[in-house]
Amino acid sequence: MERMSGPYVIRGSVPLPEAELMWRFSRSSGPGGQHVNTSDSQVELRFDLARTEALPAVWKERALQRLATRLVDGVVTVRASEHRSQWRNREAAAVRLASLLAEASAPPPRPRRPTRIPRGINERRLREKKQRSQTKRGRSGRDWT
Repeated sequence: MERMSGPYVIRGSVPLPEAELMWRFSRSSGPGGQHVNTSDSQVELRFDLARTEALPAVWKERALQRLATRLVDGVVTVRASEHRSQWRNREAAAVRLASLLAEASAPPPRPRRPTRIPRGINERRLREKKQRSQTKRGRSGRDWT
């Protein structure tokens, strides 16, 4: 069997632990002719997020919180069946899981510091508004006698 092009890096130098990945293969639906009826090309990749020791505690906590709706007993599942070959589907599932974990364990964005609008910009906006109002008022046929 061909070797996967891993290790898949989640973020920084933390790789996806291959020993903790659970693979399941089944027949894929969709087009593929006779080939699809005989080969198990759909890939289901499961990763026990709740029990893993591979992720730093802070990342794990964040990921558990953010992926709470996707988890079943602390296990996150990713499916891939877009390719006809099982190997390519394995690659796709692993990449998808790594990016999902990277996104879920990322630190929250810095809070936005509110800034004041410069006075000049506000004055220009009001001046343009008044000018537009004058233009529209000039279009009405009230004073045409």
